[in-house]
Amino acid sequence: QVQLEESGGGLVQAGGSLRLSCAASGRTFSNYNMAWFRQAPGKEREFVAAIRWSGGNTAYADSLKGRFTISRDNAKNTVYLQMNSLKPEDTAVYYCAGRPLSSRWYATSQSEYNYWGQGTQVTVSS
Repeated sequence: QVQLEESGGGLVQAGGSLRLSCAASGRTFSNYNMAWFRQAPGKEREFVAAIRWSGGNTAYADSLKGRFTISRDNAKNTVYLQMNSLKPEDTAVYYCAGRPLSSRWYATSQSEYNYWGQGTQVTVSS
């Protein structure tokens, strides 16, 4: 089992930045590929970004490329999401997710991830 806990959410004005953190505990963190998802009110949970266990590969939702950056520090058992140039439409609950190593290092479907945090609210005001 891996336990995940997000932090860093909050209220920010449009154009501002936030950095989310996801701290993992339990199993060896470097054995898991990690991702961020988000869920806006009334919408389905959607893929944001993913990072390979080594940090050597990253993937992003096309609409977020250039504004969001995912990274990880395996020594600290933490994955990050740096969000810049935030827009009101980025308002959502952001979730950290993990999946064990497999033949495909990332997936965009939430059903492919075994472990989830409780989420952190990000609100972007206009």
